[in-house]
Amino acid sequence: MRRSVYNEDHEAFRDTVRAFVEAEVVPVYDEWYAAGQVPREFYYKLGELGVFGIEVPEEYGGAGEESFKYQAILTEETTRAGVSFGGSGVHVALCLPYLMSYATDEQKKRWLPGFVSGAAMYAIAMTEPGTGSDLAGMRTTAKLSDDGTHYVLNGAKTFITGGVHADRVIVCARTAAPTAEDRRHGISLFVVDTGLDGYAVGRKLDKLGLKTSDTAELSFSDVKVPAGDLLGEENKGFAYLGQNLPQERLAIAVGAYAQAKAAIRFTQDYVQERMVFGKPVASFQNTKFELAACKAEVDAAEAVVDRALEAHDAGELSAAEAASAKLFCTEVAHRVIDKCLQLHGGYGYMNEYPIARLYADNRVNRIYGGTSEVMKSIIAKSMGL
Repeated sequence: MRRSVYNEDHEAFRDTVRAFVEAEVVPVYDEWYAAGQVPREFYYKLGELGVFGIEVPEEYGGAGEESFKYQAILTEETTRAGVSFGGSGVHVALCLPYLMSYATDEQKKRWLPGFVSGAAMYAIAMTEPGTGSDLAGMRTTAKLSDDGTHYVLNGAKTFITGGVHADRVIVCARTAAPTAEDRRHGISLFVVDTGLDGYAVGRKLDKLGLKTSDTAELSFSDVKVPAGDLLGEENKGFAYLGQNLPQERLAIAVGAYAQAKAAIRFTQDYVQERMVFGKPVASFQNTKFELAACKAEVDAAEAVVDRALEAHDAGELSAAEAASAKLFCTEVAHRVIDKCLQLHGGYGYMNEYPIARLYADNRVNRIYGGTSEVMKSIIAKSMGL
């Protein structure tokens, strides 16, 4: 069935991205994979392409589009080619909504031009060692100085995607103690310049998958953050985080769907070329049945993603609906990619094959952005259970 979620402008953007990926990324991707990160200068190319500024107003150097569908296309095209743009997905899909929603006009004038050009890459630091999904349990603190000119930031964060290359990081920290009635009270957001004294990047974490995405540990030791870099209002950070979670989970759902679709594409090509007992693997009934079942599941995931994209652009995607889309698409991708790897046989276990990398990359989808168990809890609550 023809997808109706994208219009001619979207498809023109898709053509541009596909050509860019084939020319600028595919030929060097193995080098990036071995290095464990994307070269910092590559992000300037993405800025020139206009990828970072699609949803940024024209007055700050962007294109002024309000649709998330362009980012969905970017995800679909990179995944189709079996490549990744490193931490750039966090830069746009996770960080930009906070800047657009909560930054003042003065802050936008300072931050967004660099954001659009790639001169200033952003990451977001929520998770801390030992807290996981329990953001209310964070211990990083930010105390306002006596003269009110700056906050003193102390603490540590982990699993920070884009943390190695980041020029600014949206840091969640406690500016007040939690109350007996509300553990979530007292969290604020700061847009921290990574060049400040006391800011340090620790280990670049060695992950199972997402090898080209620089993921790091961060620490803050008496970092003096200018008061003007507080994002939004003090002590309202937890509410801000909750408001942006639907888009984050939609982005994960889109990525999982795209991974599953790519897995089928890679596997179709492989089984038609691979010979076993004198015949192509594709000629066996089991191969046909397995891939047919995979396609049926991916078709369903596509419908879920497209419906969620439409709802999000209309401002109607609820937290429970986003959780449902993430849960369904990530579980589908898990099943489909596993079956596709099996059809590759022993070669599917080799990292030189895209299916092996997809298998490793996919696993985190059911963890980050809220685990599958958290998604089920959100859905159940919306059902009154």
